[in-house]
Amino acid sequence: MLSTCSLLIVLVPLAAVGLALINTGFGRARGAAHAMLSSLAAMAIAAIVYALVGFSWEGFPGCPAHQFVLGGTSWNWLANEPFLMRGFEWNDSPTTLAMLLQIFTVGIAALIPISTGADRWRMRSTCISTVLLAGWSYPLFAHWVWGGGWLAQLGSDFHLGHGFLDAGGAGTIQALGGLSALAIMWILGPRRGKYPAEGGIAAIPGHNMVYVLFGCALIVPGWIALNSAGAMLFIGAPISHIPLIAATTLLSASASCLAAVAVTHIRFGKPDASLCANGWLGGLVASSAICCFVTPLEAILVGLVAGILVTAAVEVLEVHLAMDDPGGAISVHAVAGIWGLLAVGIFPHIRDGIAPLQLGAFGNSGQFLAQVVGIATLLGFILPMVYGLNWLLNRIDSQRVERRGERQGMDLYELGGGAYPEFVIRGDE
Repeated sequence: MLSTCSLLIVLVPLAAVGLALINTGFGRARGAAHAMLSSLAAMAIAAIVYALVGFSWEGFPGCPAHQFVLGGTSWNWLANEPFLMRGFEWNDSPTTLAMLLQIFTVGIAALIPISTGADRWRMRSTCISTVLLAGWSYPLFAHWVWGGGWLAQLGSDFHLGHGFLDAGGAGTIQALGGLSALAIMWILGPRRGKYPAEGGIAAIPGHNMVYVLFGCALIVPGWIALNSAGAMLFIGAPISHIPLIAATTLLSASASCLAAVAVTHIRFGKPDASLCANGWLGGLVASSAICCFVTPLEAILVGLVAGILVTAAVEVLEVHLAMDDPGGAISVHAVAGIWGLLAVGIFPHIRDGIAPLQLGAFGNSGQFLAQVVGIATLLGFILPMVYGLNWLLNRIDSQRVERRGERQGMDLYELGGGAYPEFVIRGDE
C-alpha cells in the first residue's frame, strides 16, 4: 500500500504544472513569463517553508500536539513537532508520505491566488504571501482536518458523523487557496480598465486559451493521484478504492465541463472556452471531497451541480459584484470546493460507503452538520485571518505593482524581458 502511495505522490506535481499553465493562459501576453515564474517561485517557497516550519504546526494523527480542555472536552488545536525537520525520520511510514504529499499540495494552494492577482500582483508580494500561507494558514487548517485536530474529532467528541471529512483536499487545499485568492482580490482591486469610469465592464480575455485547455488535460493524472493518495493517507482508503477514486474524479470533471458547455451555450449562444475550462476544474475540485464516498452516478450529479455553480459564480462576481478574478479562481476553488464538502454530507450512499474505510462507529446522522462546521470555520475564521495577514503585508509594502508597471506589462517591468520577444506586445496607451 505504501509503495503504491509513493508512486501516486510522484504524479501529483502534474496538477501543479497544469495549474501554472492555466494561470499563465488566463493572463495577458505581456505578463506570461511573470505568471509562470511567479508560479514556480511560489511552489519552491511553499515546499521549503512547509518542510521547515509548516509541518511542525500540522503534524499527523498520533503525533504530539497542543491541546486545551474546554467544557470537559479536549480540543486539539496545533501540532507540537520540532522545527527544521529535526529528528524527522525519513522512511515509508504514513507520516513521511503525508509530509511528502503536502510538500506538493501546499504549492498547489499557493498557485491559486496567482491567477486572481494576474497582471498586477508583485512577484515579491506573491513570495511573501506564500510564506504566510505555507508557514501558517495552510498547516493550521490542515492540522484541524488531517492532523488529528478538533475538526477531525467532531465525530468522536460530539457524535457528528465521522468528523469533518476531506479526502483529497477540497477544503484544505482548494477552498483555502480560493479564499486566499478572494483576500488578494479585495486587497489588489481590479485591473486598470476593467471597470471604466463611464460604466460597464471591459472584456480582458486571456491571451492563450490553448495553454488553459492543455493545462486542464495535463492536470487530470495529477489530480487522480492527489485524490487517491489523500484518501489512502487521511481517510484510510485501501488500494482497492483507487479505481473508484479515479472514476469519480474523471466523471465529476467531465459532467462539470459539459454542464458549463450547456450553460454558456444557452446563455451566450455559443460555448465559452474559458468558462468551460473553469467548469472542468470545478468538477475536479468538487471531486476531491467526494472521490471515495460516492458512486459514479452520484459523482456525475456532483459534477453537474459544480459546473452550474462555477459558471454562475463567475458571472455574479465579475458582473454584479465588480470583482476582477481573471482566471475565475475564487469560483473554481472556493465555490466548487465548498460544494464538494457539502456533498459529502448530502448523499445517502456516502454514509454507507464510509464503513469499509474503517473511520469508526460514531454514527452518521450528523455528517452534514460536521461538514457545515468545517465550512463555517473556513469562512468565519480562515478567510478573515488570511485577509488580515495579507492586509498587514500590504500596509508594509504595497502588493500591487505601480501604475506604470501595470501599463507597461509585468514581464518588462519586473523581469526586464517578455515571454514572446519575437512579437510586438501592445501595452496600455
